[in-house]
Amino acid sequence: MLLLLPPSETKRPGGAPGTRLTLSKLRYPMLTDARRATLDAVAALAEDHDAAVAALKLGVKQHHEVAKNRVLEESELLPAVDRYTGVLYDALDAGSLPETARERLGRHVVIHSAVLGPVGALDGIPDYRLSHDSRLPGVRLKALWADAAAAALAGEQGLVLDARSQGYAALGPVPHAVRLDVVAEGPDGRRRALNHFNKHAKGALARAYALSDGTPRSLAELVEWGAAHGFQLEPGIQQESRPSVTLVTRAA
Repeated sequence: MLLLLPPSETKRPGGAPGTRLTLSKLRYPMLTDARRATLDAVAALAEDHDAAVAALKLGVKQHHEVAKNRVLEESELLPAVDRYTGVLYDALDAGSLPETARERLGRHVVIHSAVLGPVGALDGIPDYRLSHDSRLPGVRLKALWADAAAAALAGEQGLVLDARSQGYAALGPVPHAVRLDVVAEGPDGRRRALNHFNKHAKGALARAYALSDGTPRSLAELVEWGAAHGFQLEPGIQQESRPSVTLVTRAA
């Protein structure tokens, strides 16, 4: 099973000394042209501070983030799964995983970056600021990425579990993927989609998958795997020929 994760707006700064971005070393090297076009547009935008602040929708305390985008290809790298922070990645806590589990993340987890498209969990990436809906001069991210990323991901065999947000899924549709939805069930039995529970549950699921030996090959096997690892997964109603599965969490 391949697990597709969204990125996070918040990121860990810094990186490994002496490392620099090499596009040919990233997963899906066929995306190099799209990656180059995005990197060039991001760097060009960063030269105009005020324009970048507006395009990236930065608050007053975030203006310093423009500087990151000026030096993307000179910046030191961290594995993607270590670069991102926030609720999902805190729950995943990749840094505490044993090496065998991290290697499994590298094989079976892909994270969808707005700058670099889908990358392997252990691919080295720089610190940056860009979202799926950011406005770049002369570049529409969806137009640039959708077909290229979709073609790259279409080559993945077997079960693909898509845990990306709607905005990132639009940057690389995977028609054969199973969409992962998350709901929080309260004491009264009512189910609601709550952002915190959504992100935490996805991170917890990714961690459990990294630590497990099983590799589900179908939706039915995924549901069985979930039950064996403490996750309530329920097949959803197929929409537009795309299957889905709902992860039920417990809300206080």
